[in-house]
Amino acid sequence: MAVGKTTAIRYLQEHAPYINISYEDNTDVIEEVKRRGLDKNKYPDYLEIQKLWLHKEVVRHQKAVEYPCSIMDYGAEEIEFYTINYPKSIGEDWEIENALKKELSEVRKCLPDRILFLDAADEVLRQHKQNDTTRSRNFFEHHLQYMMPLKRAWFIGRENVDVLRVDNLSPEEVGQKVKQWCDECMRS
Repeated sequence: MAVGKTTAIRYLQEHAPYINISYEDNTDVIEEVKRRGLDKNKYPDYLEIQKLWLHKEVVRHQKAVEYPCSIMDYGAEEIEFYTINYPKSIGEDWEIENALKKELSEVRKCLPDRILFLDAADEVLRQHKQNDTTRSRNFFEHHLQYMMPLKRAWFIGRENVDVLRVDNLSPEEVGQKVKQWCDECMRS
């Protein structure tokens, strides 16, 4: 959150038209959660909410694989991470793996070959958030304090994850480096 994913993807749209971009569109899931009155901080509701997200990601992946190269701004790996780790971030020890065994199995079939993990110091992320008045980011402080330590531990060091530190990069430089990474992945 606030690391520059959307900015990088916009750069790719402009400078790498040969890459399919799949934006996260969460409007329908959020509306369904509201319609059903689900609360992500209640275990049974959380399971129902995550079923919606996991299913949506499987459908999204099915569309993305039709292209030689697709970039997801928030993909199956993020949905898997969040599904398993959000309860920990609120101090809950909910049983997730078995409760969502089928759904997690389906989303794990959608995991990408390569992952580019954009990262920055917490202060930089906070500054990016403050400079972006186009989004509310109500979940930002919780994400930064509780999810980011779990997320860094989850992703950094995995074999298929490359890390791009964006602390001292301009938006243009982030876009250029993401494009370079995409081009290298497509060549290999």
